[in-house]
Amino acid sequence: MGLNSSKWIPPLLGGIALLASPIVNAASCCGGGSASALIMPKLGDELFAATLDVEQYNGVWRDDGTWVADPSGYDLNQYRLNLGYALRTGDRWQVSANLPLVFNSNHYEGISSDTSGIGDMTFSLLYENFDNVTCVYQVTSIEDLIPAVYFGMSLTAPTGISPYDDVGNSFDITGRGFYRLDGTVQVEKTIFPWNALVSYTYGHYLERPVNREYGRYVEPYDKQLGDRNTYSVSFGRTWQTEEFNAWTGTLAYSDMSEKHASIDGNIDPTSGLRKRSVSFTVAWANAPKSWIFKATWNHSMQRDGWGENFPTTDILSIGVNYVR
Repeated sequence: MGLNSSKWIPPLLGGIALLASPIVNAASCCGGGSASALIMPKLGDELFAATLDVEQYNGVWRDDGTWVADPSGYDLNQYRLNLGYALRTGDRWQVSANLPLVFNSNHYEGISSDTSGIGDMTFSLLYENFDNVTCVYQVTSIEDLIPAVYFGMSLTAPTGISPYDDVGNSFDITGRGFYRLDGTVQVEKTIFPWNALVSYTYGHYLERPVNREYGRYVEPYDKQLGDRNTYSVSFGRTWQTEEFNAWTGTLAYSDMSEKHASIDGNIDPTSGLRKRSVSFTVAWANAPKSWIFKATWNHSMQRDGWGENFPTTDILSIGVNYVR
């Protein structure tokens, strides 16, 4: 089986789809609680973030939801270094950008392929629907139950290498090749030592013309990926040391899906995807909450019904945030 086989497109789409998501950091309105998107603490002016993702592929869900394992001897991996920056532009406003550097390392059927490149960049605008920090140590009034609510918009730009560029095979891919607009609502509440977060993101891809697939010119057509829906919920607990440093452990569940793509306005029944996963994050923050170190393990269930047309992966993420 050659590198151009469509069998290898779904495994690569797993990492590419994650590239287009906001990078995961331990940051909250309180400065280091739950594992949320690239969000600066309420009292911060700037945030610098770096996260290394190590993603290993093992199996795939078919389009009917059944799961099959990869053949023995296959070793498919993607490594991503995500560099993020956030800037407060007003009392309730912040902007951010994320640049992923992608490294693909794949070995199968006696063939090795190692490539690298820039992934798809993301630019975000976030609005905080609160003026004061909403974290409390005890509930003494109704106001103490008011959560922190964020409303966000982001643009993912196709700065990576996609199947529609001059590439020879799917292992060179570092991006999806489409612009995507996302709208996000995130609700977070901390009542020490507990915290909880619920979020929803709706993504819409812009249609684009295509005249090349894996370096081979084809008859031109217009393609649009299906709209994306992502739901997530997380719960965590914080332990504070005598030096006022903080350890936080967080459990999370995420459900991401994309509808069928269309080609020249006609639905492509072979497209569309879904992935459900669970994750666990451990984060450490110093007393001023200026430094945050975190480690996250994200796991896809290797069983039927947890995904569609998508690979199962394990992702280890290790990162650091600096807030000033």
